[in-house]
Amino acid sequence: MGTTPSSSTHNEAREALFEWVDRFLDILAHGRGVSPNTVKAYGQDLAEFADFLEDWGVQHPDQVTPRHLRAYLGALDERELASSSMQRKLSSLRGFFKELLASGEIPSDPCVGLRKRRTGRYLPGVLSPKEAEALMAAPDRTTPMGKRDAALFEVMYSTGSRASETVGIDRDHVDWSRGLVRLLGKGRKERLAVLGRFAAEALQDYLSDPERPKPKAAAADALFLGRHGTRLTTRSLERIVAKHALAAHIPRRVTPHTLRHSFATHLLDRGADLRAVQELLGHAHLTTTQIYTHISIEHLQKVYAAAHPRAQATGPQGP
Repeated sequence: MGTTPSSSTHNEAREALFEWVDRFLDILAHGRGVSPNTVKAYGQDLAEFADFLEDWGVQHPDQVTPRHLRAYLGALDERELASSSMQRKLSSLRGFFKELLASGEIPSDPCVGLRKRRTGRYLPGVLSPKEAEALMAAPDRTTPMGKRDAALFEVMYSTGSRASETVGIDRDHVDWSRGLVRLLGKGRKERLAVLGRFAAEALQDYLSDPERPKPKAAAADALFLGRHGTRLTTRSLERIVAKHALAAHIPRRVTPHTLRHSFATHLLDRGADLRAVQELLGHAHLTTTQIYTHISIEHLQKVYAAAHPRAQATGPQGP
């Protein structure tokens, strides 16, 4: 992850990136005869991408790498956009960098090899169990904000909650006696998620802190609060995760969705049933769960070896 640029550097980077975006949009509108609606949509997509690149300290298009693009598409995937929207955003990026390559502004096209998944989803990397432990340990649990961040990470890793679900949790959504938490998912569909021991303890530590920010009236029910007593936002959550991932020396971009993906993958790696993970993630269809999880062939072979009655039989070793 790039270092955090200064305010002046941020402004210079933003101006430089938007200058190239404006040039590309002008070419589309006046040189290619693209419809005004498409130009407007591409402009919004590329402005969003330029905003994203600010956090990475990217100041010129020739600094953009496939890693940046994968991280951006992974962040978009967390929002679970329609496949058509994801395809348009990818098309805007491809068109933008193709034009820059043709004009000699960049030495190579970072979009080359970037493929659209059959379902339109781009998945972030999964944390190893060791990296997950390092992230859980990164917040300073002697401070109010550190206690909050520790509780956030433990809850996300314990429940597999989306960013919007996490910041949307109210205090009365936690069922302490049963170790459950109620999440409000897509389409305002509710589901119950399991609150593990570490998550429950981190939450209790956070809520019992007398120095915890006092909630504003509009956030009176919110579980997770910002420094000024307002409900935490998804954007703030993304920054919190990124900050502590850097402190934990995790050598790539980590988002709230990375924790959700890690939650599912680690369950499967330890033998959890795919349909059980489907329920825990709140997916309506099993195929969606299969998109969010990837099981190595080695893991499948271990499951087979442990479960199949004839797997241990000594057979022919080949010619």
